[in-house]
Amino acid sequence: MNASFILSFVCPDRSGIQSKVSSLLYSNDAFLTDVQSYSDKDTQSFFSRIVFSVTSEDIINKINKELQILSIELDMKWSVDEQEKKVKTVIAVSKLGHCLNDLLFRAKYRNMPIEIVGVVSNHEDFREIVEFNNIPFHFLPIEKNIDSKLKQESLFQKVVEDSDADMIVLARYMQILTKELSNKWFGKCINIHHSFLPSFKGANPYEQAFSKGVKLIGATAHFVTPDLDEGPIIEQNIERISHYDSIEDLIRKGNDIESIVLARAVRWHAEKRVLINGNKTVVFT
Repeated sequence: MNASFILSFVCPDRSGIQSKVSSLLYSNDAFLTDVQSYSDKDTQSFFSRIVFSVTSEDIINKINKELQILSIELDMKWSVDEQEKKVKTVIAVSKLGHCLNDLLFRAKYRNMPIEIVGVVSNHEDFREIVEFNNIPFHFLPIEKNIDSKLKQESLFQKVVEDSDADMIVLARYMQILTKELSNKWFGKCINIHHSFLPSFKGANPYEQAFSKGVKLIGATAHFVTPDLDEGPIIEQNIERISHYDSIEDLIRKGNDIESIVLARAVRWHAEKRVLINGNKTVVFT
């Protein structure tokens, strides 16, 4: 065995944290290949991501046991994941498929470190392309009443549980999750918003941007929280536009930005590069 692992952790800031963790790994003959850390003075928290390799299963088991002991001393939240393991992912989509199609392509041909184990939609539009890729398609329609929404969310949750998914991606899924589901999935559910948040929240942001005569449009990928479009931001990007651009031009350009921004956020989260820091994130790129 010669395998690489990713240790990511957060704990209250104090002196000597990285030294203690690195010494633990060194003492177990781990070979460190990438070490990144960040100390946030505002929240007084310490964040780190360490990539290391070991030569036997016994060693990684011993490291995990010692980390468990050290985590008590440091009040540390931590995880160790195999670097090559793909993250099981469920994607949700409505009637705009550019982000879905981009993720399908990247997962199959561009080494995106995810395994798409299901696609949920409240419309049938993308059944063909999903099933063409040999991925289960779950048509979960919603009527305009709370009972239907709660029933649909229960089925959505069952898809996630049955597929053992560790990540949910809302790829232009035009439904607002209930507070209960948003809280349950906090830190594992990523949404793409077709606006450079916090500007132009809610529906029709391109129409809002056009009416304001803006010169920049963008997209934001963030973790889902009960507060609409207020979750910790993972990635954003923008593109310059001009008075020549119509609303259709804004939408076309915006769709491209959305796909790129969501793909980056999904990849970084799958690679354990994103750590939540209150209302913000620490992203080790």
